[in-house]
Amino acid sequence: MAVKNYRYLKYEAKELTAWVTLARPPYNIMTIDMIVEMNDLFQWLAIQADVKAIVLQGEDKIFSAGVDISEHTAEKAYQMIDGFHEVFRNIVQMDKPVIAAVRGAALGGGCELAIFCDIVIAGESARFGQPEIKVGIFPTMATIIFPRLVGRKRATELILTGDIIDARQAERIGMVNRVVPDAEVDDAVMQIVRKLSEYSAPVIQIARKAIYSAYDAEFPVALQRVEDLYLNHLMSLEDPAEGLKAFIEKRKPVWKNR
Repeated sequence: MAVKNYRYLKYEAKELTAWVTLARPPYNIMTIDMIVEMNDLFQWLAIQADVKAIVLQGEDKIFSAGVDISEHTAEKAYQMIDGFHEVFRNIVQMDKPVIAAVRGAALGGGCELAIFCDIVIAGESARFGQPEIKVGIFPTMATIIFPRLVGRKRATELILTGDIIDARQAERIGMVNRVVPDAEVDDAVMQIVRKLSEYSAPVIQIARKAIYSAYDAEFPVALQRVEDLYLNHLMSLEDPAEGLKAFIEKRKPVWKNR
């Protein structure tokens, strides 16, 4: 896979997986230029058929301490927020599982980015929090994500106090999937990637799309959207028929990924 050379991102392909590293040490703070690079790379990855999953991590044992406050001025706020929100739109539209591998601090925009990923594997050194309130602003994406993950009351406390919690606390309240020793984060991520690689890629894509389409909808609307994806998209593929046939015949499916 040919990929651009980015100033603030590193890219590596491993086992049909794209490993994207936020590379602006020491704290991997996201500038407008870095956010532009992220959107460019995510849009490119979205159309790469040989990329089955994306892993997002930070360089130098820290995920990201957030966005660059010096660029969060009245003059640049629109550009910063619009670009940052576009990152999340690109993740949703990716149609590929996105896994966060978090070590060290994931604060502010870094926290929002990490916990928005489909699966979050945290090292024991990981810390999560939204300290924006302390500098007179609030975290836009956290107001959307946190209540859905941890409930309104916990979300309100975390956002309004700016408290920082450790990896085990984040796991207990549902912000992360799993906590492992820092040295085992990559292995834990690859275990998930290899498990996903055993299944039909388009089926995983449609299942992920169903989760997002139903996520914030009222039940009748959510059910209608999922039903449409199941009957009009999933069942038009060859792999569901193969999977069901293999189950009946007590053998391993041979996926055609179509």
